[in-house]
Amino acid sequence: MRELRAVCVYCGSNAGNRPVYADRAAALGQRLAREGIAVVYGGGNVGLMGVVADAALEAGGEVIGVIPEQLVNWEVAHRGLTRLEVVADMHTRKMRMFDLSDAFIALPGGFGTLDEMFEMLTWRQLGLGDRPCAFLDVDGFYAPLMGMLDRMVAERFLHPEQRTDLWHGDDIDTLLDWMRAYKPAQADKWMDEKRRREIR
Repeated sequence: MRELRAVCVYCGSNAGNRPVYADRAAALGQRLAREGIAVVYGGGNVGLMGVVADAALEAGGEVIGVIPEQLVNWEVAHRGLTRLEVVADMHTRKMRMFDLSDAFIALPGGFGTLDEMFEMLTWRQLGLGDRPCAFLDVDGFYAPLMGMLDRMVAERFLHPEQRTDLWHGDDIDTLLDWMRAYKPAQADKWMDEKRRREIR
């Protein structure tokens, strides 16, 4: 059984146009706190990021923010966290959040949320990490994205095992159970046998 001491949450710096997004973000923050799992996130006090952090803190949880200096200067840093780490840039932020976390969850968000989660998926695909990645959905927000991943498999740009190596759903209990039982896929990145032989 995999131990979850800290989970990284990626989500929007905006709150979206429906209250259900914030409700789900708060539920996740509260649940992680009750489980004794620290929240690692981008360090902001705005949007769903601020909702997750505040909910976890209010439930007595530990919250660690990692924020680039530029965003601190834009006055979006959350000053009430357990710990706020200020780093030089976005690349350093991603690596530090990776180092601090045992797993990764994406709530609804925009470019930044997808960028961060897909970098973790790519690192895992290349053997640079073995930590579970999950999309916690809200009212089908990520359904079109899952369809795009299925298209990648159908067109042979993505191995089927790597497609199923990430979790997608809307139930927090099921998500945490999956993460604790997670075993990374062993699929090769290259689907063409000739290409694999050339690389080896």
